[in-house]
Amino acid sequence: MKLWGGVFTQNIDKIADEFNSSLSFDKRLYKHDILGSIAHAKMLGKQNIISIDESQKIVDGLNSILKDIEDLKLEIKDAEDIHSFVEQELTKRIGEAGKKLHTARSRNDQVALDIRMYLKDSIDNTAAKLKSLCNTMLDLAVKYNDTIMAGFTHMQKAQPITLGHYFNAYVSMFLRDIERLLDAKKRIDVMPLGSGALAGTTYPIDREYVAKLLGFSQTSVNSLDSVSDRDFLVEYVSCISLIAIHMSKIAEEWIYWACDEFGYITLDDKYSTGSSIMPQKKNPDMLELIRGKTAKVTGNLSSAVSLLKALPLSYNKDMQEDKPILFDTENTINACLDVLEGVVKTAKFNTDKMYKSATGGYSAATDIADYLAKKGVPFRDAHKLTGEIVLYCIQNKIGLEELKLSQFQQFSDIFQNDILDAVKLENVVKNRKSLGGTSPESVLNSIEILKEKLSKL
Repeated sequence: MKLWGGVFTQNIDKIADEFNSSLSFDKRLYKHDILGSIAHAKMLGKQNIISIDESQKIVDGLNSILKDIEDLKLEIKDAEDIHSFVEQELTKRIGEAGKKLHTARSRNDQVALDIRMYLKDSIDNTAAKLKSLCNTMLDLAVKYNDTIMAGFTHMQKAQPITLGHYFNAYVSMFLRDIERLLDAKKRIDVMPLGSGALAGTTYPIDREYVAKLLGFSQTSVNSLDSVSDRDFLVEYVSCISLIAIHMSKIAEEWIYWACDEFGYITLDDKYSTGSSIMPQKKNPDMLELIRGKTAKVTGNLSSAVSLLKALPLSYNKDMQEDKPILFDTENTINACLDVLEGVVKTAKFNTDKMYKSATGGYSAATDIADYLAKKGVPFRDAHKLTGEIVLYCIQNKIGLEELKLSQFQQFSDIFQNDILDAVKLENVVKNRKSLGGTSPESVLNSIEILKEKLSKL
């Protein structure tokens, strides 16, 4: 059954009909389409646009359809889209009253409603996965609060940090991601039904009543914008893209960490694969796929933006293609989050190798410069002098922590015995007590702050 056709004298060509159909992907909206229709039917009865008896028949019929779909007793097929399927199934079940469901609405405002309802639930689901990942990382931050490792800039060893500090960095990123998603949800939480095709309706509808039934906090105020707005979808995909980018960062790092040259982590067999030809291989394929799927998600953002570019008001059929973008983005990010949490939970951290690696790279150099500056040497001069000390160590193939006081004093008599403690790796980390710093004390403080933020989201 088509929801249109009275003015047509020929049936649509089979190829064109298949090309036009969206049921293969928009059937995912069945629950939200039915719930939206139930609210609409209740409003029609309340406003005496249809009889109370007809309204109740429609509501009962829609509830039975929803139950049969979820019980796998009803297959969604043989319709142009999910809206057509629900209406034709409803009419089949309750007769003529089913044909009155579409009174005072259009598929344009109906699909806008469905997507917004779907996305509100989708965001809650993804945010819950992010919160779970954050909690896992916070537990690891506590466990490895004083585990020393090398910190990098430009992929060069820079300064020692703790593994707890490292995990807090990703929790901070993912907290921003949750905040962004929940903020985007505010702009999704606008009820468009009642906008009609583009100009509203002549029926005495009660849009605020429908909004209340469906749990929307706002009702749209311009019908043209309501049916054509997909800004919220672009914003959603943008938020998801940043989540994917953050996951690709840790994926990239852990791919390095798992190789022999680093040896920082050992990935669990449950989240690794092997080679068909090299028996010794244990590949970080899950992390590589997360890194690769980030390209898919960011590509979807480009597609969403391009899809809306230069579309005249109001609704255009181009917008049918927004749903594959949305669903693919949602599928990809949720799968990646599930897998990443599994990888993180099961990885073994080789803390001895992390510590040994942190001893290299002259990472206490900044502390020597700070030592001199605290003794009154202008920092720029202290920086130059420390560079000369590092060069001396490189030429003599020794570490900064191996220098004797007499060797330090070759460069300046300002150095006293306390310089030997200042360059010890544990002290380099422990002394960074500033808020957000890497000292175990600061890391524990940051964990409490991050936990509190997470609990409020």
